[in-house]
Amino acid sequence: MFRPMLLVVATLVAALPGQTATVDWKAQRAESLRHFRSLVQIDSSNPPGNERKVVEYLKTVLDAEGIPSKTLALDPNRPNLVARLKGNGSKRPLLMLAHTDVVPVERDKWPVDPFGAVVKDGYVWGRGTTDDKDKLTAILMTFLLVKRSGLPLDRDLIFLAESAEEADATGVGINFMVDKHFQDIEAEFAITEGPGATIEDGRVTQVQITTGEKVPRRVRLVASGTSGHGSIPRLDNAVIHLAAAVQKLGSWKTPARLNETTRIYFEKLASISAPERAARYRSLLAPGGSPAAERYLAEFEPAHYSILRTSVVPTMLQAGVGANVIPSTAEATIDIRALPDEDIPAFLREMTRVIDDPAVSIVPLPARRPVTPPSSIDSAMYRSLERAASRVYPRSTTLPSILAAATDMAQLRAKGVQAYGIGPAMTSEDFAQHAWHSDVERLSEAALYQFVEFVWTAVTDVVMAH
Repeated sequence: MFRPMLLVVATLVAALPGQTATVDWKAQRAESLRHFRSLVQIDSSNPPGNERKVVEYLKTVLDAEGIPSKTLALDPNRPNLVARLKGNGSKRPLLMLAHTDVVPVERDKWPVDPFGAVVKDGYVWGRGTTDDKDKLTAILMTFLLVKRSGLPLDRDLIFLAESAEEADATGVGINFMVDKHFQDIEAEFAITEGPGATIEDGRVTQVQITTGEKVPRRVRLVASGTSGHGSIPRLDNAVIHLAAAVQKLGSWKTPARLNETTRIYFEKLASISAPERAARYRSLLAPGGSPAAERYLAEFEPAHYSILRTSVVPTMLQAGVGANVIPSTAEATIDIRALPDEDIPAFLREMTRVIDDPAVSIVPLPARRPVTPPSSIDSAMYRSLERAASRVYPRSTTLPSILAAATDMAQLRAKGVQAYGIGPAMTSEDFAQHAWHSDVERLSEAALYQFVEFVWTAVTDVVMAH
């Protein structure tokens, strides 16, 4: 059982209407770290998920604070938890959400127990430290601190811990919540996972706020030929045809295209970059773009290369039953991440032209996330995030961004919710080597504490009665 911290005098001062609350952030570090480590220590690898263990932990914490919550589940072992702090109803709610599952681990690649939440070298090491138990901790702490403060709220504040974000093929997570229980999470704004802030030369220089994301539209390539004995070469060998098709798609330079968000992103990024990098980013904004700059991005800044185009990445191969058997079919999975305005049927026709092989067919896989327009950068929530970034990360620049990956914000945006992605600060090296889905995940303690403060600052700014 967890005891609520006594913060009335020492650490948090409740605000009267028109005032702000103050928090002694050093006093909050121990509790933030305790919840963070406890959540990381719960193995909620998906598959199979077992998010129930995370929900039980969260419910215990909320119960100790006198905060009612409820669980909503299609699968009892994979529930979603919802809690709400009531406002005066003058404005529509704010939804804070984070997913409780994590991707699996290859334990032999970890220098520490991936579910030990080991504190070492200033970092907390463990699966989920950046995806998504850092966000879960930050919104939990914000929710608790708002409750303890007695802040007068213009909006309801909703807490959602959702299951199965990493692979919601079973529909037990956000799809279940949106389809069956949207009244429990309906809101004007939502905040959840995003790329976060970048540390350069020891300070945070930029804070990315995700306003939109590319759309997963995966396909399967199926090459067909004649089966036979491996001792007899065949011109219609399905493996050879598939390999040629994969090579063509892997080297296909799909056209670059700016939208409103990426144009603003590169304009602002150029304004805070060193001269050589600034010139490169500005060249992307010129009519026709810059092939030289794109080649550089493809090699050295692949995430930037990706957000400029609909990307095509081969990810899986399957063929054959034995070393001496020519298979009659061979398959490859292609991960297409489309720009929001991409004409998918036309794009697949162009992909067929690029492959140029009647022995290879393209089979679209089921689309699990809707196509939605980006959220507004002229909203109360976005402005609150900007103000919070300026306060918590002084001298940083806030950038609206398109996420190359996909999140559950798509389902919320499809229901009219203005959703924004946020995350803690990391160096470029840590983001490349130790962030989402990496072999070894870790997050610095300092970044965790700052992120909790950032979320609190933005949330209270937008929900508090003024």
